[in-house]
Amino acid sequence: MVYHSMTDQRGIYLYMNMNFSAIKTKLFPAGTESKNDIPLKYMAILDHIEKIVEISSKVGIEKSLIKGKNHLDYITKKLDISPVQAVLFSHFLEKSDSSRILISEIAETIKCSNVKIIKYMNECEELEKKRLIRCCRDSDGISYRITREVRDSLRKNNEYLPEKNENLSIFRFFTVLEQIFDEKSKNELTYDTMKMELLDLIKLNMHLTFCQKIMGYHYYLKNKNFILLLCFCHLFVNNNDDNICLNDIEFLFDEKYTFSFIKEALHDGSHILIESKFIEFTNDDGFLNTESWKLTDKAKKDLLFEIGKSKNYKKNLILSETIKPKKMYYNPRETGEIQKLISLLSNKNYKKIQGRLEKKGMRKGFACLFSGGPGTGKTETVYQIARKTKRSIMMVNISETKSCYYGESEKKIKEIFDTYRTAVEKSEVTPILLFNEADAVISSRREIDGNNSAISQTDNRIQNIILQEMENLCGILIATTNLVQNMDKAFERRFLYKINFDKPSVESRIGIWNSLLPNIAAETAGKLSNKFELSGGQIENIARKTEVDDILNGDKLSMDTLVEYCKAETIGDPNTEKRIGFTNE
Repeated sequence: MVYHSMTDQRGIYLYMNMNFSAIKTKLFPAGTESKNDIPLKYMAILDHIEKIVEISSKVGIEKSLIKGKNHLDYITKKLDISPVQAVLFSHFLEKSDSSRILISEIAETIKCSNVKIIKYMNECEELEKKRLIRCCRDSDGISYRITREVRDSLRKNNEYLPEKNENLSIFRFFTVLEQIFDEKSKNELTYDTMKMELLDLIKLNMHLTFCQKIMGYHYYLKNKNFILLLCFCHLFVNNNDDNICLNDIEFLFDEKYTFSFIKEALHDGSHILIESKFIEFTNDDGFLNTESWKLTDKAKKDLLFEIGKSKNYKKNLILSETIKPKKMYYNPRETGEIQKLISLLSNKNYKKIQGRLEKKGMRKGFACLFSGGPGTGKTETVYQIARKTKRSIMMVNISETKSCYYGESEKKIKEIFDTYRTAVEKSEVTPILLFNEADAVISSRREIDGNNSAISQTDNRIQNIILQEMENLCGILIATTNLVQNMDKAFERRFLYKINFDKPSVESRIGIWNSLLPNIAAETAGKLSNKFELSGGQIENIARKTEVDDILNGDKLSMDTLVEYCKAETIGDPNTEKRIGFTNE
């Protein structure tokens, strides 16, 4: 142990004291309100809100706009609200443990009279429109609350951005529809706000047939009847309700006289929804019940057919656990690119990457293109990627989407993407949408002329639908093609990853021969690989033929037979057979 003299100890004390002062000055520079304050640049949003509550509780709203300017500047920029709204929101958040915050309580904390606080009610309405606070207007008066989503977002130091409900699956659409009606039933939305949110939701999801059809009835039915029809659809889809009574729909309308007119028209059967065959009286053992109503079968078939089809999305999935492992042989470049894609699509990495892209406002869907000649392993690679990343596959055969009836092909393509959105939403691990042999839909646009105008217009419309869906993709799409050189430029930029599958190298071909025909000699595999530039698919065909020969005739493998089968695979492809350095012995 080393002992220091008193002088040394005094020097160490002074040195430590000086350094502590320097550190404190650096962390708490001049301009902070006290030595106990956190410097502005180190403060999270909740720190700023806490300071605003502290300052405005002492000096009121007006003076806090000056005294707390630094904190208000941060909050207003982060949440895109005004300084007065920032002060009010800070106090709402301070009381967010209550589900019923009264405006009089806010007035009390900021030392403001109940009369004076009325002038700030418009600011509260703006906070409500941004969904930072929720307002309940009922017989007991007006109260407010802060949702868990807002609190969680602020806790993570993020601005609160209401979910943008666009490009939804049909099931997610009806979930959001239910949320809007639920908030109205709790008096957290006015009739006008509910109407605005419902129309916005529909307009953001015009890719859904339901939204296209229901919007076509908007001007015909007028707002109140249109909203009533939406509510009937919601009650049937979300609650399986075919017995809808007056108390199920009364919450929709703020004015009692409006509901009285609707009630009278429903009872006597003169309501436009009844006359137009959208709803009908329920039937109880052959007797009409004029006290309850339901959607007609015609309305269900016309408006809700997507629901029935999308419920069967699982029928279209190839489950990852049913995919058999298969050893694949690639050239070095392809091996690296495929391994990178497998790593990206592992569930942990995929979720992390999607979250980062979404946070930065970038598209979070992954569209990949596998190109190359027939038999080079494009489709099988998709299967093996799906198996390794535990993702199911939704296979699309483009030929099956073509129809001779006008508009049917476009409808089928839309249904494919609607069903895939449902699969993404319902699946714990995002499945892969596989467009196999997609040459027909990603090739260059057709010129429209008199000879093929109808076909060309249909093909071009299908391409436009797919391009838009790729732009809004929230999952994983992989397309395979043999003719990448014909690809339309509009598709090229939408594929984030493009992997070209060349024919296997000599080394890879040797591996494929040994894998599929393990009984042949290494020398034979080498000679065949050097003489014939076959794809993996072609070698597999030969292996299958030798199995058939063995089963039928008990034939043993011979070089002559293998060479003949190789030549048969190369018919029409003179570049596949090499003549140098090989003798048929």
